[in-house]
Amino acid sequence: MNKQDLINNIAQKSDLSKKDVEKVINGFLDEVTNALSSGDKVQLIGFGTFETRKRSSRSGRNPQTGAVIEIPESTVPAFKAGSKLKEAVK
Repeated sequence: MNKQDLINNIAQKSDLSKKDVEKVINGFLDEVTNALSSGDKVQLIGFGTFETRKRSSRSGRNPQTGAVIEIPESTVPAFKAGSKLKEAVK
């Protein structure tokens, strides 16, 4: 399912216009992005938690040349599924 499919499905189930649903989804995504970029986490009880994690520096290989390179430390987004989502997927 892509973003447009999600918008269409929610619009059908909620009797809202596609334009309104798109605004809500874009607003949600913007807020999650803003929270993660400022170091906060977003917890939706039962669904899951969006958070950031530190990835330490490590050695890697360039696949084209085989040369060893140093990959710097980075912060990456992560999602941990909640209990209700895990049960629904079983």
